[in-house]
Amino acid sequence: MTIAAELAKRIVAMRYEDLPSDAVHWAKLSFTDTIGCALAAVDEEAPRIAERVLTSGDGSGPSLIWGSNRRVSALDAATINGAAAHALDYDDVGLSIAGHPTVPVFPGALALGEALGASGRDVVLAYVAGFETQSRLGHAVNIHHYEKGWHPTATLGVFGGTAACARLLGLTVEQTTTALAIAVSLSAGVKANFGTMMKPLHAGQSTRHGVYAALLAREGFTANPAAFEDKQGFLEVFNGAGNYAAGRIFANWAKPLDIVQPGVGLKQYPCCASTHSPIDAMLTLREKHKLTPGRVAKIESITHKRNLVHTDRPDPRSTLDAKFSVQYCVARALIDGEVTLAHFEGDAYRDPEVRKLLGRIEVRPHAHDPRGMEDHFECKLIVTTADGKTYSAQVDQPLRGPQNLAPPDRLEAKFRDCASRALRADAISRVYDALGSFESLADVRELAHVMASSVKSSKDRRAAA
Repeated sequence: MTIAAELAKRIVAMRYEDLPSDAVHWAKLSFTDTIGCALAAVDEEAPRIAERVLTSGDGSGPSLIWGSNRRVSALDAATINGAAAHALDYDDVGLSIAGHPTVPVFPGALALGEALGASGRDVVLAYVAGFETQSRLGHAVNIHHYEKGWHPTATLGVFGGTAACARLLGLTVEQTTTALAIAVSLSAGVKANFGTMMKPLHAGQSTRHGVYAALLAREGFTANPAAFEDKQGFLEVFNGAGNYAAGRIFANWAKPLDIVQPGVGLKQYPCCASTHSPIDAMLTLREKHKLTPGRVAKIESITHKRNLVHTDRPDPRSTLDAKFSVQYCVARALIDGEVTLAHFEGDAYRDPEVRKLLGRIEVRPHAHDPRGMEDHFECKLIVTTADGKTYSAQVDQPLRGPQNLAPPDRLEAKFRDCASRALRADAISRVYDALGSFESLADVRELAHVMASSVKSSKDRRAAA
């Protein structure tokens, strides 16, 4: 049996009734977080450009563009909502995929669910199946896949999106096999494009392609069922001989489900996850020792070398670039005592006080060499003051996710802050509550109706800007 066929057999066999309550709980948290992040990006250029290119937005389609009352095709809604949810780099992260696990799966699944009139339970099950599929493929190819330069949110996430949509459509094992094989040729995304609009579009394209692959398979499209293990297939082409372990895909499948363990991390700062441990360390030292920029002579941020490949940016040249600058993020943490959405808007990255501090921040790799993704977030931050005192803080895991969970009020506060950019103040609670009871929805179009009827007018958004 081929890898795609074995995956398909397991995807088709999954049932909502078999899901542990923790899986449903984390699925709903991730849905809420993802939609919140997309609402915060309602006026971001990347999703709006994608929308202009893809569709006229004439309202004739079945699927909602989040943060609006416009409806388009499921394929276009998946692209636009996926790009919006990832535009601020605020959406959840996953260790197994080595990227963002929900954004390549959920936007497409919900868009397709609207077109089908699927229930909340249907979408939860589809999402968990997709999450498990992409995560298990991650176990087989990471960490080499990530370090080679692929963006796993896109290259692996497309398989999660495909699995979810195949499950929603009720495809057979044979059809699901074909859908996954189709997705092999739709997999793409390189880390060279981090810090540009292309990174969020990676998410949009992967969730769109999940819908596309499943729909093509339903209609009888063909693809090589051995597209993963073929000598010119996914594993050999993307990783190369000796750089993957196919057996890990099925080892301990769903025991436990990956969404439960190691689970998802809900980001507390709207910037690259590789900057979060240094931010946490800086905030700790700032509060403990009453540090101010004027007191600081030097800051040393010591993190894993694989993080520095994309976060050592001492001179960020745009708001998107600043999201991947550990220097900028640490400077903001010291100056403001927080890192917020406003710090990555307009000309915030040009702030003279930040620019003055950037030259005092040094980054270098630490000697620790973790075996996998689970412990590469370790950071040591050393601050030397103008009067020669030295303070240091060690952070092994940033404040996020099931292993180091942020207080629940932080998660709700994050959603409300994000949603306030697109939704009327009096309607935010309605959307938040609907997401909190997502599995009870008889038809996910009920959620879309609540969201569409809650949006601010463009005039109100401009006035608030």
